Amino acid sequence: MIPLVEFCINNLTPEVLEVKNKLEQDPGIDVLEYGCLGNCGICAQGPYALVNGEVVAAGTGDDLYRKIKEAIDEMEVRY
Repeated sequence: MIPLVEFCINNLTPEVLEVKNKLEQDPGIDVLEYGCLGNCGICAQGPYALVNGEVVAAGTGDDLYRKIKEAIDEMEVRY
């Protein structure tokens, strides 16, 4: 199963955009961008994305990237 990472366009600060761009370079990850993911409270607090439908939030873009990769690794172990 190919992991799916979804980003809210309203949360695409320069650091989150950098995370999105790095993930798009990996052919083993599907990356999508939406106008709104419906998680406005989380979105207003800081960087976040959905990984296979589960919220992954962090304080910085670097932390977000690391947490997304960890979530993907955990998913791969389960399947």
